[in-house]
Amino acid sequence: MKKNSVPNMPVSERASIAQAPSNLKSLPPTPRNFRNVSADIKKVAVTMPERDAAGQKNAQLIEFNQTLPLESIIQGICAEWNLEDISSYALRFNETNQKMYITEKNRKDIQNGQVLNLTLSAGRTAKAIKQALSGSRLEDKNSALRSLSFLSSDITFSEEFVKIQGHILLIDIVTGGNYKGDPLSYTLKSFVSIMEHGIVSWEILDQDFIRKVAECVNVSANNLDTQCLQSALDILESVVLYCSGKQNVIEQVVTPINVIPHLESKSQDVQKNAIALINALFTKADESKRKKIAESLQSQKMRNNILSNVIRGGTNVGSGMAHELYVLQTLLLNLNEDRMRKGVDIHDPAINREIEELRRIAFDVEGDPNINTVRKSQNSSKEYKKLGFENANPIEDFVAAPPGILALDVMLYFARNHGENYVKVVLENCTREDDHDCPFVQASKMLTKILCEILKVGEPPSDDGETYYIMFFTHDKPFEEFFCICIQLLNKTWREMKATSDDFQKVLDVVREQIVRVLDTSPTSFEAFRSKINTLTYAQINRLWETERLVKEGQGAQLKPIIELREQIKPEMMDLIKQQRLKYLTSGSRFAKYTKTGRIKDKFWCWRLAPNYKALHYGDCGESENLSLDDLPNKLPLSDIRKLLVGKDCPHINTVKNRSKLPSSNTAFSIQCDLDTDPICFMASSENEFDMWTDGLNSLLGNEMTSGQVGKDLETLLSMEIKMRMLDTEGVPIPAEAPPIPPPPANYNFTYLNL
Repeated sequence: MKKNSVPNMPVSERASIAQAPSNLKSLPPTPRNFRNVSADIKKVAVTMPERDAAGQKNAQLIEFNQTLPLESIIQGICAEWNLEDISSYALRFNETNQKMYITEKNRKDIQNGQVLNLTLSAGRTAKAIKQALSGSRLEDKNSALRSLSFLSSDITFSEEFVKIQGHILLIDIVTGGNYKGDPLSYTLKSFVSIMEHGIVSWEILDQDFIRKVAECVNVSANNLDTQCLQSALDILESVVLYCSGKQNVIEQVVTPINVIPHLESKSQDVQKNAIALINALFTKADESKRKKIAESLQSQKMRNNILSNVIRGGTNVGSGMAHELYVLQTLLLNLNEDRMRKGVDIHDPAINREIEELRRIAFDVEGDPNINTVRKSQNSSKEYKKLGFENANPIEDFVAAPPGILALDVMLYFARNHGENYVKVVLENCTREDDHDCPFVQASKMLTKILCEILKVGEPPSDDGETYYIMFFTHDKPFEEFFCICIQLLNKTWREMKATSDDFQKVLDVVREQIVRVLDTSPTSFEAFRSKINTLTYAQINRLWETERLVKEGQGAQLKPIIELREQIKPEMMDLIKQQRLKYLTSGSRFAKYTKTGRIKDKFWCWRLAPNYKALHYGDCGESENLSLDDLPNKLPLSDIRKLLVGKDCPHINTVKNRSKLPSSNTAFSIQCDLDTDPICFMASSENEFDMWTDGLNSLLGNEMTSGQVGKDLETLLSMEIKMRMLDTEGVPIPAEAPPIPPPPANYNFTYLNL
């Protein structure tokens, strides 16, 4: 901001109004013990703009002690420059993005090396500006307004200005209507800044002021002043939201139609404030006016205006504009709330006619809603059942709310506007078996409810929401078009999952996931949404869920506390695996009989582990027999076993000449007893049986279980046990490192209270 002066004002007062220059070129060197100074001491420089204006370019390098009262520090600075009337001075920041007066609240923001300005106090400056605005000289007024537009952003100054009724003076200036151009722009900007501090209630505004501000919005595009228009839109929005009974005054002068042309402005701030005003008018309007506003907002012209001038592909939209677009979209979607929360009147003949139209389009005229020739169905009740109605009287299906009448609305829109696809969905389900059909009506009701939940229909806009979908600004019936795509998706997913009536909720969960994931990609049109969601199949959703689960578990597994917990419970899990192997051995297995020279034709024997784990019982059996322990006459004490051989180390593998007649050596194992006796040879029927017997025998012999299945079982058990133990920590972040143990106390002289 350029430095300005107000004639007939003291030099010191004029300098305090203008922005202080940052012309201090160098500071005295920092002392060597600078880093050792207390944290409450800040090394700063203090300049005084009016001394610079008088040619006395000097500054004070002081130690700003945060423990001392601010008044004492200012007193010391004034004393150094021989300034009297200390109460008339104050300190201000002199940073590019920080020009506020320094108070007891914000003094903590002072940092080492900053340059502060000693200026006239906020109270004295406010009086000087009000005096200039009340004077007769136009030059003084313009200069004061320019300074006011800068200073009013500081709450300290604004509080002083309001104390002397300066804001009332601004209201009178606007109501008078004598200011145009820059002076009016400065006035409105200053007023907005003062009101944003929340010092004064918006209820103080009268109708004349509101009308004058509203007139600023109705100027033609060729004569508008950007800053003036931006401030006027801001004021009107606040009046609508915070002034009771004043909205009708604005509506007499300003309507959304008047505001729409300002969306073509090159200023994004003007565009943002224009949509904010439309949102405010929309929010406060009654039901009838809200529908009229919605019609104008959903017109082709308005949608094209937003798409071409505001959104521009979504690349140049700032957070403020994103929030306003989110609010506008939420308000438009919430027009469906009444229908969503309202059930049908079962005695309403219009509803019966609409339900009959659904049946007629599906079955009577081959899906063409434009054909007037209607044949009377021979069995309409059967056709209603095919459509998916649950009740004998179809109208009763729409009594429950949500989704209420809204479900019927979107179904009828689908049938009327996409008749071919509607008939295709209905007839496809009619040709399926009874337990595999997807009842259209029930699916539509549930889907409508899901869409309302995803889009948060019925919920007021949040203060920090910024999520909007460009495609909803491309159609005058966005919710209905959205439903038409999603109901076809549901039918497609049902087919991919080969679902039955018992899988209804599972299918809905998958469809919800498909919709949410594609919405997250911010499709720019309904065609883009349709294309993306049709490529996101059920199989892909399954893969994505599995990948995300593995990533989540993998990330948790890398944390040190989880690793330590796994090591701690690992022995317990290994013991479970051992017990499972031994239980398998006690249940017994039937093996083909082998000797070291090969298999004995048509001979089988059964082996079981004794319940006390001290011996193996065995005996001959038939090909399909599995003998009980009492039926096994032979016993091999475990103490007699010297060694377990597996794979190619087994004698019946190494000595057999015709190896092609043997199964894979991966399932061969042998029990070696005394060295002078032949080993007992086995060939497991499967790799799982081989793993169970070799692991079980190794554990009984005191050896490590070495099969590949051990590692898989251990990982599964550890993962399940970790999940069970971490249930109570769901949503609680786990630190990578344990918190440090505090140091021991200086002494152990604890005091005990006798209660």
